[in-house]
Amino acid sequence: MHPRRSAQEVLLCDLCEAVPLQSHCELCNINLCKACVGEHLSDTSKDHKVVPFLRRKATPNYPKCPKHADKHCELHCEECNIPVCSTCISSGKHKGHDMSDILKKLSANTESLQKDLKELETRIYPQYEIMVSNVETEKAELERNYGKLTTDADEQGEILHREITAIVNQRKSAITEMKTKHLDALKKNTDEITQKMAELKQIMSDLKSMLKSNDISLTSTYKSRNSEFRTLPPKVRVTLPSFSPQKINKDQLNEMFGSLSPLSINTEHGDTMKSAEAVSSPPVKPLLDEPRVTATIDTGYNRLFSVSCLSEDQVWTHGENNTMKLLNLQSKLLTSIQTKSGRLPHDIAVTRDGDLVYTDEYKHTINLIKNKQIQTVITLQGWIPLRVCCTAGNDLLVTMISDDLKQSKVVRYSGSTEKQSIQFDDQGRPLYSSGGLYNYKYLSENKNLDICVADRSASAVVVVNQSGKLRFRYTGHPSNTKQSFTPVGITTDSQSHILTADYQRIHILDQDGQFLRYIHCHLKLPLGLCVDIRDNLFVAEWLTAKVKKIKYL
Repeated sequence: MHPRRSAQEVLLCDLCEAVPLQSHCELCNINLCKACVGEHLSDTSKDHKVVPFLRRKATPNYPKCPKHADKHCELHCEECNIPVCSTCISSGKHKGHDMSDILKKLSANTESLQKDLKELETRIYPQYEIMVSNVETEKAELERNYGKLTTDADEQGEILHREITAIVNQRKSAITEMKTKHLDALKKNTDEITQKMAELKQIMSDLKSMLKSNDISLTSTYKSRNSEFRTLPPKVRVTLPSFSPQKINKDQLNEMFGSLSPLSINTEHGDTMKSAEAVSSPPVKPLLDEPRVTATIDTGYNRLFSVSCLSEDQVWTHGENNTMKLLNLQSKLLTSIQTKSGRLPHDIAVTRDGDLVYTDEYKHTINLIKNKQIQTVITLQGWIPLRVCCTAGNDLLVTMISDDLKQSKVVRYSGSTEKQSIQFDDQGRPLYSSGGLYNYKYLSENKNLDICVADRSASAVVVVNQSGKLRFRYTGHPSNTKQSFTPVGITTDSQSHILTADYQRIHILDQDGQFLRYIHCHLKLPLGLCVDIRDNLFVAEWLTAKVKKIKYL
């Protein structure tokens, strides 16, 4: 706002900017004082329309004609798709062309702009945010993966070093052994020669004594041994061992070390999002005044925790043991599968392809069951998987808690690849409460791609958009002050309704968190929820271990 246009000051003339205004020119859309009116009307190139200021009308901002500078365009030529003035029309260039009021055209264009803006804000831009988040996640994962490659190379190097050191030590040991044998042989030879030398010394000493004594008896009995000693003792000859090093074949050594696959960088063509108009809206289904139970399934468990729809008449369930059961509406057991670890699954969900997914808090794994074969898809480090849901895009959304039970988050996976992590709001505050393993955080993806979490410890349903930005928290019906709100199970339907259980009844909210109504139906501690393709609600009753199918739309 202009500093002279504040609510505390008199509005002044737009021309002289000194005297309070009195009049308004609706053609030029300017305010005038009494003295400036005459000056303004002196410009005869326009048909000015000056009225008292208080009687002014909201003047549309007609565009100036590009061909006739003194004219404004009040019409739009549909055939030429351009704004035109009265002079353009009288020139005959637009003879026979359909004309429309330019304000109506502006209104239509404004509506189109608003649609584009809404699509950009709510659908397109959030997808770009997710892509950026995915790239950042990939960059973080990159550090871990390349670090592992470096560690693997170091470990392989250490293995080769150990092998080479072992070979060197083996050769040195062999050399030491040969040296010992060589020395032993020389020592034995020396001992033999020394012994002979001692005998020779004794003989030479005896002969000298005999010569000095001139004793005939001694000299007559002397027997010479010179011939014996003329044959010298054997001489030991040892050929020294030699070391013949092989020329190092670098190519062979490189091959022995192990190969590194080449880096492959491919740029995929980006997916084209459907326009907002191309996304068909589901037919509007009003809520029934009196929801009714249409089927009851006895699961055979003592306590029931989760239910997930495979079809309109078949549901997967899990209770207080390690067996997951597929049942029909007549309570007939169709299939049963035990968990890989033999422990209780924390949650179950059905994929778009009809396969079953379950989380195992004990093994820190997320598992896929396809054709009755259990495959571990994801193994977490430092986090425990809790609740899981499958999205329309065939991703997995998983609530999880840190090993120290101090942090909670929601993670989106495509296959085994982490695509998105949702943990904090824009101010860096945790979106979800922390706590023990049974701090339930059921979750569901809405049709508008919002992610809805029933956070029991926070006594709130926490809803973020597809890029992870907080939209709202629902903490129960405002009029209900007597009973606490304890949300557990949660699901969504084709109308983007959010349905959440609070151990007593089902709350139905619109996509913006506005309370619509309750579903009671004499439920006994409702816990897990799911909705089939026809918007039938299935409720897992913890107390009775029964699943109730409810018609509410």
